[in-house]
Amino acid sequence: MENEYKSVPVLPSEITPRALYENRRDFLKAAGIVTAGALLAACTPTSGADSQQADQQAPASVAKYAGKTDELGAPLNSYQDITNYNNYYEFSENKEAVNPLSANFKSRPWTVEVSGLVNKPRTFDIDELIKMFPQEDRIYRLRCVEAWSMVIPWQGFPLASLLKLVEPTSAAKYVHFVTLDDHTRLPHEADNLYPWPYEEGLRLDEAMNDLAILATGLYGAPLPPPDGAPIRLVTPWKYGFKGIKAIAKIELVDEQPNTFWHTVAPNEYGFYANVNPNVPHPRWLQSSERRIGELSMRPTLMFNGYGDKVAYLYQGMDLKLSY
Repeated sequence: MENEYKSVPVLPSEITPRALYENRRDFLKAAGIVTAGALLAACTPTSGADSQQADQQAPASVAKYAGKTDELGAPLNSYQDITNYNNYYEFSENKEAVNPLSANFKSRPWTVEVSGLVNKPRTFDIDELIKMFPQEDRIYRLRCVEAWSMVIPWQGFPLASLLKLVEPTSAAKYVHFVTLDDHTRLPHEADNLYPWPYEEGLRLDEAMNDLAILATGLYGAPLPPPDGAPIRLVTPWKYGFKGIKAIAKIELVDEQPNTFWHTVAPNEYGFYANVNPNVPHPRWLQSSERRIGELSMRPTLMFNGYGDKVAYLYQGMDLKLSY
């Protein structure tokens, strides 16, 4: 079965004091400024009885992954870790509140519209889309900009497969992703403090890289709501905030698209968001990270350890600017 880990204590420096956070939100609401999203706070998953109860809800398919590791030999994080520790502001700014708040999320009916600078625009039903492309197992490291990380066994298919199907035109340079805009299913989108819906973007050559996948599953089962059901983006060489969840629209465009966190706090969240241990975030050093479930820090790898597959995309760029 899954590896069991102890929870990691949170450093006081990693937490935004509640009073400061609430005062900041009040100020922003009064001023009409959308920058409070920069106050992300890192914490750790629950343990003990709560953890055991969550693990009991894991699908039977979890057992098939016992003993599996990533290509560097690191064990997988538990299903409980991955489904109970999520940045998903459409439900809550509290990582551990996302799971219970998303418990009744309806991922059907669901369509994904692919449009823009393509020869064959099309809207796909999610189940049709899943059947069209063979679902692959991809064990990837996830590195959050908040300096924590996980190892996750995703299922999905290359983003490139979908893009080739719709045939981007020669004018297409970027891929723009948009989350479902639905206050009934994603209740925090009603909070006008943020520029909803969530949106993200990649250069077209990044999107065509084999590492970039649209994930539809986790631990051999359908993608659970707190992790972005029914379909999300996974780009393991980039910080986790690039992994837009609950994708409803994909648009091919000729100019760099807006992205959610870059709009909220452009001095803290860049468009490229490549994992780079040499470029500290204004509030989190990036040279090391805490793997959820482990007690010690580990060094962060350039491009999260995937440089042999993606570094060529940024030749000639100042890597400090590719953040």
